[in-house]
Amino acid sequence: MQTILWIHGDNLSPQNPVFQAAPGAPAIFVWDEALLRDWHISLKRIVFMYECLLELPVTIRRGEVAREVVAFAHEHAARRILTADSPAPLHRRLCRQMSQHMPSGSRLEILHETSFVDVPGNIDLKRFSRYWQSVKKRALNP
Repeated sequence: MQTILWIHGDNLSPQNPVFQAAPGAPAIFVWDEALLRDWHISLKRIVFMYECLLELPVTIRRGEVAREVVAFAHEHAARRILTADSPAPLHRRLCRQMSQHMPSGSRLEILHETSFVDVPGNIDLKRFSRYWQSVKKRALNP
């Protein structure tokens, strides 16, 4: 079964488990127009993410994420979209949207990794510095 990889902003790493799970599969990253507009993401962060993307074997697009990923799967005659898990509520919403728009017989698979650190309760994922402050002690002294 032909597979494509959906790479998202929560795992922009060459060690992303989807690359090992489906070596050589076409991969896509989509700049989420709504997220960039609504979250007021800084240019510095966008440049950092872009530099990370340049180190990955991905096709980069802009637009509505679910629509672009499903279209990419269709372009590659893929019946399987593989992605890494994320704690972000947006990721879950995008996965639901993709699943609803995929052709019959296609599937979305989410690879779950061992967490870097376990943190009880809700975490502010909008700012890395806030996240880091809440996990630093557990991460450095497991």
